[in-house]
Amino acid sequence: MPAAPLPSPHAGFRLAWRIAGAMLCRLVLNMARRFVYPFAPVISRGLDVPLTAVTAMVATCQAAPLVGLVSGPLADRWGYRRMMIGGLALLALGMGAAAVWPTYAILTLAVVLASFGKTIYDPAIQAYVGARVPFERRGLVIGLLEFPWAGSTLIGLPLLGLLMDAGGWRMAPLSLSAAALVCLLLMVRLFAPDGPPPASAGRLLGTAWRALAARPEALGTLAFVFFFSVSNDALFIIYGAWLEGSFGLGLAALGMSTAVIGGAELLGEGLTVVAADRLGIKRSALLGAVLTMSAYLLLPMVSHSLAGALVGLFAIFAAFEFTIVNCLSLATEIVPGHRATMMSGFFVAAGLGRVCGALLGVPVWQAGGIRAMGLAAAAFTLVALLFLNRGLARWVR
Repeated sequence: MPAAPLPSPHAGFRLAWRIAGAMLCRLVLNMARRFVYPFAPVISRGLDVPLTAVTAMVATCQAAPLVGLVSGPLADRWGYRRMMIGGLALLALGMGAAAVWPTYAILTLAVVLASFGKTIYDPAIQAYVGARVPFERRGLVIGLLEFPWAGSTLIGLPLLGLLMDAGGWRMAPLSLSAAALVCLLLMVRLFAPDGPPPASAGRLLGTAWRALAARPEALGTLAFVFFFSVSNDALFIIYGAWLEGSFGLGLAALGMSTAVIGGAELLGEGLTVVAADRLGIKRSALLGAVLTMSAYLLLPMVSHSLAGALVGLFAIFAAFEFTIVNCLSLATEIVPGHRATMMSGFFVAAGLGRVCGALLGVPVWQAGGIRAMGLAAAAFTLVALLFLNRGLARWVR
């Protein structure tokens, strides 16, 4: 069921403002989800706990996408706006509590609630776009919505670092809570209240998941994102140790390599905005997977120098981001009656893939170095590509 064209220029203008507001909300949610990673040593000293306790806090958040098993069908039934507001409320509540009661347990709860908030918010806003933006412009809008992911690394986290340097680590949860409250008010102001749930949403949560299980295109897409995430996180978990061991990089230089990845993500999202709708979203997703697989295979060949290694990593993460954002756009149209459920399943599959990739990355790298890592990542990407191609073989909008 293709989305109807926008009825008037005024409706298009209102939708543009809503997308801009949603981008700001996603920037805050992404900052809250990622700020513990670079500032773990500062947080451990501020709370007087071992660094391993902070990394355990991060590991706890990896289970957050499982909430999507319930939140996705609820969004299809209750309405996208309600779920987006709920996700922001969880973020504001958790970070506000951590700012008032700065203990390890409360901060862990705050980070978990922030992860839950992102898990609830993201499928809802993407389903909202899927229901209101014509498929021919879907790649543009979904690509714009993904800019805050790179923006959180390039802009948001450095800004939090300045605030923490001036006022201590508690400035991070305090500022994130305040920003979440502003975003919550913005959502209430910009987005019209949800109407009654559509009949196709079903009466039981299981109905939505059964609808996905009956669609080969949905299963193929979920299998794709699982294996695609395995390949990327297997490399992501070891690239710091690889650069440090092979080229003797210190902490500052490793931090700069993170900026390279942030720039690659930004480029991949920008390419989606510019090219996805022109090439076709399905064709772009398949092409991106081929490019990502090729970049994995080329990485060992160009990694004889630091410059070559950074260029190789840049190419991989740019191709990966281009592919995953196109696949997000595609997923919004695969099961139109259960868009939020499909998007939640997408993130659950990606989360499980990241966990498997993190577990596989170190043993593969220790066994065969960067050459084995590149080959393994390319193999997982090939499996992902085959699932996507098979799943979409007979899919027609």
